[in-house]
Amino acid sequence: MQSRLRVQGHPIQPMLVTFPLGLFVSATVFDFTDVVGGPAFLGEVGYWTGVAALVAAALTAVAGMIDLWDVPVDRTRRTAVAFNLVNAVMAGLFLLTCLVRSQAPEHGASAAMLITELVALAAGGIGVHLGARLIRQFDSGRTETGGLDALANGTVEIVRPRP
Repeated sequence: MQSRLRVQGHPIQPMLVTFPLGLFVSATVFDFTDVVGGPAFLGEVGYWTGVAALVAAALTAVAGMIDLWDVPVDRTRRTAVAFNLVNAVMAGLFLLTCLVRSQAPEHGASAAMLITELVALAAGGIGVHLGARLIRQFDSGRTETGGLDALANGTVEIVRPRP
């Protein structure tokens, strides 16, 4: 399977997934610090980090939908659909907390919002597992030749088995 969106031969979506996931984790850490009694501005930092994560998640979802068109209808497609749905659930839960917090003057977090974010991160963990499985399924038909000597020369070839 070849991705439609590539940078120097590498699919874009696996690279993009790291941004929303990292931002969601950071937002949760800021919110945790706010909830346990840290400085109040950390709640606002957590809110805006969550908003940035939602923007990154939207861009990643677009790349995922474009790549989904080319996935063959088999086990790999089911994994890809599950991966995208789990990531959508994670983003949806964070969207919910951001919408609730947008009404507050300081955008601070509460314990209930923190629990919702932790549930969203658990869904994100499932997404990471599905993403790793997806990469293994995409790469199952390819083998790298040359070993470590090829890395020293900077030339690693990918050989595909003949049908």
